[in-house]
Amino acid sequence: MRLYGLAGEVRRRIAEGDMELTAKAALSAISARDGYWEEAWDAVLDVLTRLGPVERRRLVDVLVEGFHERGQDPDHRTDKLTLVSALSGDFADDPLAAERFEELAYLGRVNHYYWYGARLDLLAKAEITRGRVLAPAVVAFFRRSGLTGYEPHPAPEGTDRPVLNVGEEWAERAMADATGPGWEALLAHLTTATASRPTATWDKRARTLADTLGADQVRVTALRWLTLVGRPRTFPLECGPHDPDINSALDPYNANALRGLAWLLSLLPPHPDTARALGTLVETSLRRVAGIGPRNPKVANAGVVALSRIDGDEALAQLARLSTRMTHKNTAKLLDTALRTRATALGLSREEIEELAVPAYGLTEVGRSTHHLGEATAELTTEGTRTHLTWKNAAGKPTKTVPASVRRDHADDLKELKAAAKDIDKMLTAQRERLDRQFLARRTWSYETWRERYLDHPLVGTLARRLLWTVDGTPTGFAEGELRTLTDTPVTTGTEVTLWHPVDREPAEIMAWRDWLERHEITQPFKQAHRELYLLTDAERTTSTYSNRFAAHVVRQHQFNSLAAIRGWRHKLRLCFDDDAPPAIRELPEWGLRAEYWIAGDGEEYDVDTTESGTYLRLRTDQVRFYPLGAPADPLPLTSIPPLVLSEVLRDIDLFVGVSSIGNDPTWQDGGPDGRFREYWTSYGFGDLSQSAQTRRTLLERLIPRLAIADRCTLEGRFLHVRGERHTYRIHLGSGNILMSPGDRYLCIVPKSNPEPHQHGYLPFEGDRMLAVILSKAMMLADDARITDQSILSQL
Repeated sequence: MRLYGLAGEVRRRIAEGDMELTAKAALSAISARDGYWEEAWDAVLDVLTRLGPVERRRLVDVLVEGFHERGQDPDHRTDKLTLVSALSGDFADDPLAAERFEELAYLGRVNHYYWYGARLDLLAKAEITRGRVLAPAVVAFFRRSGLTGYEPHPAPEGTDRPVLNVGEEWAERAMADATGPGWEALLAHLTTATASRPTATWDKRARTLADTLGADQVRVTALRWLTLVGRPRTFPLECGPHDPDINSALDPYNANALRGLAWLLSLLPPHPDTARALGTLVETSLRRVAGIGPRNPKVANAGVVALSRIDGDEALAQLARLSTRMTHKNTAKLLDTALRTRATALGLSREEIEELAVPAYGLTEVGRSTHHLGEATAELTTEGTRTHLTWKNAAGKPTKTVPASVRRDHADDLKELKAAAKDIDKMLTAQRERLDRQFLARRTWSYETWRERYLDHPLVGTLARRLLWTVDGTPTGFAEGELRTLTDTPVTTGTEVTLWHPVDREPAEIMAWRDWLERHEITQPFKQAHRELYLLTDAERTTSTYSNRFAAHVVRQHQFNSLAAIRGWRHKLRLCFDDDAPPAIRELPEWGLRAEYWIAGDGEEYDVDTTESGTYLRLRTDQVRFYPLGAPADPLPLTSIPPLVLSEVLRDIDLFVGVSSIGNDPTWQDGGPDGRFREYWTSYGFGDLSQSAQTRRTLLERLIPRLAIADRCTLEGRFLHVRGERHTYRIHLGSGNILMSPGDRYLCIVPKSNPEPHQHGYLPFEGDRMLAVILSKAMMLADDARITDQSILSQL
């Protein structure tokens, strides 16, 4: 009712013939829209556009004069510009034309604005009415704004060209390649991919367009576009210091075209490059952006849908690989559905389809393949989870670079080899994580199946041959080309195979297997023989139904969330305005159990303890409990939980705390906001060792004597003592924090995000980042006279 009253005020002022008061009434009406958005503008314009030419001229002159007043609110100034543009379309002159052009140019440099509330589309309409073409960046602005408001809103008329938004390298390349009406029609069709899945009608149109252009040509061209997705924008958009990182996000209008592109590729004849590109698109689209989260989950989901529609091993392999890596809830659900559907169609279990989905990538034996390209020879080998491509010339001599003859005569083969090497790296990482989660899966294999899918598989075998297995109850490992017992007796046959776990083994046997691995110089892909064991404590027997072993920690929420998802836990990000939130949960259907880790958001100050969106930056941890899977029930006594389950669940939680705790961050020495975490930081950073840190200490006892700096290092309690030329240092074995003598002064050394792997002798397992940090710090501090980093020297 108020809206119509304001419009009535405009009519009264017009009747009085006072254009100054009419302008004030109109501006008051559209600025007091109270959520009516377009309705306020429509009501005012309906009145004002009925004015005769003379009255409209007088009103426009008043608005133009008001536009140039100093010190006014920018929104009011824009409203005046918009009213002038809307009312002067039939004038011989063009009032405020330069100012309108400047305003539109500004809009082309920003991300989006709710233009349908401010009616900025009238600025665009005025330009088009005058016969001018909107700049592509301006068109992109209106398209983005229409998609990112509270509800979808059509872009104003005249913004249908160009077919894609400028600013993204892939889109600009696509428009440059789209020469001719056939290609333009295809791009236009791609932008209509706004649903979660393509309809039969959409597919039919896409097939017709692709067939007209040639399926192979479409595939080659489209894959070239996909390689450019995620690259930096061709021109940055302006944003404030507290705004999300919009320049690292995907343009929402172009994102629809990317979804269509993924669907289109799934309609073309299968090709290894297609599956590879779609897998990369899923990963690229889920890469996290500050202030936004995943770049564009809808594009990632379209990539999964496309892969699920493609027949062949390559697409299945990508689905299996992504299922071990993707943590976004909806995408993970789509991947699981796709794999289960494929498994059902083949009469297999979900686990079996994951095993069969791993390709050999051209490897002809475990971890190795040889390729003859003319007179040159390429050898593809794996080491850990990394692939190496080496070359020999016609004389059989190694070369550091790719022979010129290969680059010249075998460019396609070289490209495929390099792509295979990258695929192997990704798949090895995925399979390592899948195998590390098998301890709770209760899997058993027939001996023949296990050898085929694991021990003798060209790719998985590089991991399986570095693990311990039980064959018909007898522990075995692979060494010197054969499966062997602890006494090196060969094992050539068997019936049933399981993955070995130390929880139900005697300490003497565990130590014997550690010695066996060292004797054969086998580096396990993750901790198995050295795996931490979390056995029930007296305190937990007393509390009965819960464990406080990992309570009262302060952890970074987003890092905790990522780790939990990778390990199969469900965790909802805590928001400051949530009344409550469920605990982090891991369901264990094979055991009929559900594990819960109770956590809560920490802090009360917005923008200090939270992100801009109100998500807590930090969590405080509490109890661990177990429940029967399914209906609500009372927590179970910890004594009833199988030791393997208890150990693996608590190991997960130790990982979450050990990685995401603020206590292991050297930059938190000041205690964070208002110093309120100083006590926790000190107690964690220099306190008792966790189980994983104790395992690290045990390993260092064997490793330190072999290092070049052995005479400068000693292990005492919780610390590695390192004697340098300037000082003696104590490195905490849990947090990696350093105290410097004399005076136990704190030394802040921020490690690299990915420290170099240890290069000083044999290590029994991969994956302990903190061990790499401690060793790198020890090496540097033992030779502290040669330190040149000023940030460190200033503290010595």
